[in-house]
Amino acid sequence: MIMDYSKFKSGSDIRGYALGDETNPLYMSNEMVTRSAASFAEWLRKKTGKDDIFVSVGHDSRLSAERIKRAVIKALTSNGVKVADCSLASTPAMFMTTVEMGCDGAVQITASHHPKDRNGLKFFTRDGGLDGSDIADILKAAGEMSAPLGNGSGECEKHDFMARYAEILRNMIIEGVDDKTDREHPLKGMKIVVDAGNGVGGFYAKDVLAPLGADTSGSIYLDPDGNFPNHAPNPENAQAMECVSKATADADADFGVIFDTDVDRAACVGKGGFEINRNRLVALASKIALSSCPGGTIVTDSVTSDGLAEFIAANGGKHLRFKRGYRNVINKQIELCESGIDCPLAMETSGHAAFAENYFLDDGAYLITKLIIEAAALSKQGTSLEDLIGKLREAKEEKELRFRILCDDFRPEGEKIIELFENEVKNHAGWSACDDNHEGIRINADSSCGNGWFLIRLSVHDPIIVLNSESDEEGGIMKMCKDVFKVISGAKNIDKLDVSALAEYIK
Repeated sequence: MIMDYSKFKSGSDIRGYALGDETNPLYMSNEMVTRSAASFAEWLRKKTGKDDIFVSVGHDSRLSAERIKRAVIKALTSNGVKVADCSLASTPAMFMTTVEMGCDGAVQITASHHPKDRNGLKFFTRDGGLDGSDIADILKAAGEMSAPLGNGSGECEKHDFMARYAEILRNMIIEGVDDKTDREHPLKGMKIVVDAGNGVGGFYAKDVLAPLGADTSGSIYLDPDGNFPNHAPNPENAQAMECVSKATADADADFGVIFDTDVDRAACVGKGGFEINRNRLVALASKIALSSCPGGTIVTDSVTSDGLAEFIAANGGKHLRFKRGYRNVINKQIELCESGIDCPLAMETSGHAAFAENYFLDDGAYLITKLIIEAAALSKQGTSLEDLIGKLREAKEEKELRFRILCDDFRPEGEKIIELFENEVKNHAGWSACDDNHEGIRINADSSCGNGWFLIRLSVHDPIIVLNSESDEEGGIMKMCKDVFKVISGAKNIDKLDVSALAEYIK
């Protein structure tokens, strides 16, 4: 019986439900997981041309992790694959097993910041994370397999790779700070708060910062707990940022750090709880990246601000505002570098940051390590990370609204809505299309229409039209939203878009 697993594809990941109702069409059953892991092994053999392959398996703190890990390991070993069971591990660390341990591939069991009943699979090779087309091929082959469990007897051994990964980060700080007075404790005298959100990131406080002399006593939610009882493990979540900001201020710390569940994303706060995320974080990372790559190109997602573009230019860099989706910005970065264009950083406002020097890997711990090295140097000069972005122009207002497309075949409907605004902007007084846009339609609005910009785009994964907007005046977003609502309401062929969120906001 051929099974259709295509619905489990989520960009360049496999995702679904892993707790609760097993009749859910998106439930990641043991059979589905087994077939997917066996298909990855077959795909990996074809890619490497090797029969004897070595694959690492790790997971975040989710409640369903152990069940899924057992299914993955059984599938791999029964098909003759040698397996390294890395147990609780960050996603970037699992990629690093292909570098440090010589693994041909890696499997990370995670659903990033999604709710506790979700889980998923991420696959890596030494070239990085797989692309969406690879995932589509793996899922197709998984559904067509007649016998996913083979007769092989691959070995499985436990590996504490996180200890080695923490050592890599510690050495990076030791070399970066290069404190001649106490080389082994370069962070002595610094107070740093870590909020791991009960995900995997607690290791950063315990195994990276504390051994280097940092005071991490104000850290919160370091213990892994798949119930995520304190806040969503997500640097984009307002409550999560409030928690780490308060903890940093309460501890009178120099710096605060927050990770998502699997540590491929991060954000931070300065002294007093000053939030450094989204455009501020991209600006800070860009400043540091450009210091060692003058004139380099910084690739970001499509929703970054005009102020950020100005900041990158003022620091000698070039800004390429590309598409949402961390694989999109990273792949663009790789493409530019391969064509001879220096591109030291690709970054989403969500906190995914990939440095070219670090295998083009989106690694929240690596990003924070770079920032801590910079913060240590600045503290000796009597200044701080916040001062580096003091000249970043920030909008007065920003807003994101999401509208569901009410049909199964949603992509044509979404493209129809974007086309509506592509036509409207040509004749709409006070509007002009941005000429450097690569996703949806981004429109500049003059002072009569909101004094800012708005972007209408189709969600990367879901049947959703997203409206992002920024304004340089109070009340400007309301003006833009009223204009957008008027255009949609007046269109004759737009009847499958739920704009109730927009109507409610205007009301």
